[in-house]
Amino acid sequence: MDLLSDQLWAVGRVESPLTDRDAAPRQGDEGAPQAGIVFHPEMRDAMADLRVGDKIMVLTWLHQGRRDVLSVHPRDDVSRPRQGVFSTRSADRPNPIGMHAVTIIDIAGDVITVRDLEAIDGTPVIDVKPLLGAVHER
Repeated sequence: MDLLSDQLWAVGRVESPLTDRDAAPRQGDEGAPQAGIVFHPEMRDAMADLRVGDKIMVLTWLHQGRRDVLSVHPRDDVSRPRQGVFSTRSADRPNPIGMHAVTIIDIAGDVITVRDLEAIDGTPVIDVKPLLGAVHER
């Protein structure tokens, strides 16, 4: 495998009332609280065109994920057969990158407040991208 870690930086971190991975919702639309993304000050230019109401994809490094796991019972339900992690949204995987579709509800300085972010407090944010609509809306 190729090592790429020297090319990956956190651009910020999640600020959330969620502190326990096991108690956090599995997906953002399953009861995730309002949360903040606190960007490093040097990222101000990168966040310049974000607006309240924008739908964005937040990419996180799921720092509590186990990197040695290759298969899981989906949603930790042992009555379901094991599946390879690449066909699941499990945080336990070789590269624990999380994808979170959220909506911006406030922007204040280096912090954007969003809804539907199920990441726990302190989770590193590695990137933010706009969610694109239909081809004619891009």
